Amino acid sequence: MELFIILKDIILPIFIVMAIGYILQKKFNMDISTLSKLNIYFVVPAFIFVKLYSTKISFSLFGYVFLFFILLVFILFMISIVVAKFLKLDKSKKTTFSNSVIFFNSGNYGVPVNDLVFKSDPFAASIQVIVLTLQNIFTFSYGIFSMQSVEKGKWNALLGYFKMPVLYAMLAGVILNAFHVDIPSFIWLPANYIADAMIALALLTLGAQVARIQFRSGLSSVYSSLIVRLIISPVVALIIIWVFQVEGVIAQALFIASAMPTSVNSAVIAQEYKNHPEFAAQVVLFSTILSAATVSLVIYFSGILF
Repeated sequence: MELFIILKDIILPIFIVMAIGYILQKKFNMDISTLSKLNIYFVVPAFIFVKLYSTKISFSLFGYVFLFFILLVFILFMISIVVAKFLKLDKSKKTTFSNSVIFFNSGNYGVPVNDLVFKSDPFAASIQVIVLTLQNIFTFSYGIFSMQSVEKGKWNALLGYFKMPVLYAMLAGVILNAFHVDIPSFIWLPANYIADAMIALALLTLGAQVARIQFRSGLSSVYSSLIVRLIISPVVALIIIWVFQVEGVIAQALFIASAMPTSVNSAVIAQEYKNHPEFAAQVVLFSTILSAATVSLVIYFSGILF
């Protein structure tokens, strides 16, 4: 009964907005690039700025989340290397495979889940925002670097991250919060208006992106990625949480965050650098669909274990 309530009240609303995006994309063939730019350059920076400015984040909280994130990503990366070797993947596909495992959708999927599970609790939201920020930095730094590791000028591509407003929104939110700087209402109000649009636009964009993924027959590498991302990842997260004796909302939020499906950005990067984009797209599609069940289970167990 509790699983049904979780599925109905938390997961279903997310998939309804995604479905609207899917239908609109099929009907109107919207410009995905424009939608993505609206997310990256408009609503996500505002969301991160508003959340980081309005939430009191202690150094200890950031330390918990940062340590958890680094350990989780490192362990998952090592697991992905072992699995890729077992599957005998070539060097380029190993990179895409690893990215599909370590880059999870903490933004346009993780944020709405966190918002619904914790009923818009600012403290829980701040944990997800930290995870989201770390994921963005990691995706658009190492993600691009890994794809261009064999090309000249890779550092120039890596420096492209510093042109993105997400980093500066994060820094502004943290600094202004730390020094208790008052923000004028004519800036704060529009910032909130934009931030409030983040979840709806992000899910709409995700649905539109999924609509463009071609459904193809599965491969062992796709299934292996799904197992690591949706099942092994939350198990690893649970072990880390238990080892460091993290409890309460922090433990719940981190456990749930670890169970998110593969990030759409992993497929975007694979497409941009022509590194097995079809494989990356399949993983995003299947992990997003299957996450309805796996994330529901993780939410259910989070209420029992913590």
